[in-house]
Order: sequence, then structure tokens, then C-alpha cells
Amino acid sequence: MDEYFVLAVKQLVIQDRIPFAVLVPDEDEPNVVTRRAMVAGEAKELGLIPDNSPVFTDVAAMMAYLDQNDEF
Repeated sequence: MDEYFVLAVKQLVIQDRIPFAVLVPDEDEPNVVTRRAMVAGEAKELGLIPDNSPVFTDVAAMMAYLDQNDEF
């Protein structure tokens, strides 16, 4: 593994790119849950539905909210 890492870094320097193809899944479309969240976000942005999302000023308050709400 160490030898591959050294080889890959050398090729990165020589080629100025990673020495292998980066493959991504064929799934270009978001899944149902993601798509629903996107639609809801756009509807809130357009004012079609009320935006009742909580707003936090610090991380501790956000974490306390998340701890109280198991739906996340």
C-alpha cells in the first residue's frame, strides 16, 4: 500500500492530475427523499408553503433542538 501511495503521488506531480479515473454511480437523479426535500425547499423559497424551519444562532442550541426531535 505504501508503494502504491508513493507511485500515485509521483504520478500526481508528473501528470498534474490524479493517476486514475474517478468513477461515479450512474444515478444522476436524486432519490425520492432528496427530491421531496428539494421540492419543499423550492416551494418555501417561492412562498408557496410557510417556512417554519428553525433558525439557530449557535451550535449548542441547534444540537439541543436535534436531541429533542428524534425525526432527524
